This record gives sequence, structure tokens and C-alpha cells, in this order.
Amino acid sequence: MIETEIRTSTRNCRSALYMPASNQRVLQKGPSLPADAIILDLEDSVGPEQKTRARSQAIAAISENDYGYRIRALRINASDTRWHNDDILAAVDARPDVIVLPKVETARDVLQIRERLSRLAGLESVEIWAMMESPRAILNAQEIANCSDCGLSALLIGNNDMARASNMSVTSDRTYLVPWLMQLVAVAHANSLALFDGVYNNFTDVSGFQRECEQGVAMGMTGKTLIHPLQVPIANEVFSPAKTDILEAQAVVDAFAQPENAGAGVLQINGRMIERLHLAMATQLLARVERLSHR
Repeated sequence: MIETEIRTSTRNCRSALYMPASNQRVLQKGPSLPADAIILDLEDSVGPEQKTRARSQAIAAISENDYGYRIRALRINASDTRWHNDDILAAVDARPDVIVLPKVETARDVLQIRERLSRLAGLESVEIWAMMESPRAILNAQEIANCSDCGLSALLIGNNDMARASNMSVTSDRTYLVPWLMQLVAVAHANSLALFDGVYNNFTDVSGFQRECEQGVAMGMTGKTLIHPLQVPIANEVFSPAKTDILEAQAVVDAFAQPENAGAGVLQINGRMIERLHLAMATQLLARVERLSHR
């Protein structure tokens, strides 16, 4: 998969499912699940005594399985851990599409991993997804997002760690977390980065999970990180363009395509004034629908 194809996939990723690389049974399901991205995890979901086995199983899973359209991401351990270097070397053998870097707090964190990957054969164009998990990450979000020209293509929200580090009580509507989330929305869009909402821990609470997905869409997020396969269909549906939006977009495209409207800057469509800015947005939405239709 070439770099431009990966970037397109990242922008259209609705669901990114974490899978503990220490669990072989779970890993075997990855290539058949409908998630847009499978994140093989070497970090939080893997205990210290399981790190070596998880690393070797992740290499085998990525190397030996056909994941089809799914982004193959590898979440490594943070740079200040004793497992970090071995995780980087494992990436050389696994050749993932994406490296998920946890505990990012400064632009230097991203630049250092980019420098290391660039020196390793086969990893020069691997994308980086940065996990934003602390107050310092929020304060430095703009400088981190500026690394988009160095292979950074997405920001991932680590809401559990963020709340814990801030002594913050997170309610079901995330009232106190919303200002930080919206700051990440702003810097992501300003730098053409994808932004994935944090995980929803109670995977049996279907209605609560759907509400949080809908909130993420309303905020302007790209997709959702997940902890259980049961969450994948809901995330895919909620983060896909709605049928009404698709019909409206097609109406805009069709109207501007009429010969008599070739030079028009503004049209009245279904009682609304529509500019060519809306035509560009409609075209982009329909292109996304087309790409998703092949999954």
C-alpha cells in the first residue's frame, strides 16, 4: 500500500479497533472484522511479562494475514519504556501501515520517531498516529499537529488517561472534557489530520456508545477508537454520511452540472441558497461515499 492510499484510508477511517497482541485468539479475528483499522496493541492491554510474546504475535499477524482494506496499525510502547526499542525493531519485520505512538506530549516526540523510522528500511513512509493523553498534550496540540508534513496523519484521543491525569470527573455527556476535545478538533482540521475520538469503556452500553459516537460526529471528529468488536457496526454507521446528506449532496452536484448553471456562482436548491463552496463539499462527500462502498 503506497503512502497516498494509506492517507486516503486514514481520512476515511470510521472505526479503529484496539486488539491486544498478547491474545492470539483475538488476533485471528482481526482480518475478518468490519473495522476500518485494526490496531495491534503492544502497550496498555499487554502486561509486562507478555510483551515479548505479544511482539512476536503482532509481527506474525501483520506479516501473514491479508487485512484487505483495513489499515494495519501497531501501537508501540512509549519512548521512555524499556520495550520501545524492541517494538521499533519489530515494526521492521511487521511492516505495518501505521505506527500508533502513545503518550505524545510535544512535537519532538513525533519528530524523534519519524527520524528513527526514516533510517529503517521499509518504514520510511509509515504513517504516525499520535495519542493525545495528557494536559500537556492539549497545551502543545498545535505544535504537535504541525508535524503533519512529517508523516503524522491522525490524532487519537486518550480520554481515560487524560481524565486521570487531570483529576477530572467525566460525565456521560463529557461536559468538562468538551473544551479540550474541541481544541483537538480545531488543530486537526487546521492541519488536515484525521481525529479519532476516545474509547467508550462499557461496551455493553449500546445506547450510551451510540450517543457518544453521535456527539463525536457533531463535534467534527473523523471516527472512533474501539475496544470491542460489538462496537464496530455502530461506529461505522454513525460516522458514515447520512442518507439525507447523500441525497442533498447529489442534488447539489446535479444542479451545478446542468448546462444552464455552468457559470452560476449561487443556485437556489430546495429553498436554500447554495454556493460553489457547497458544491465542493458535496463532491467531497460523494467521493467518500464511493470509497466506503467498496468495503
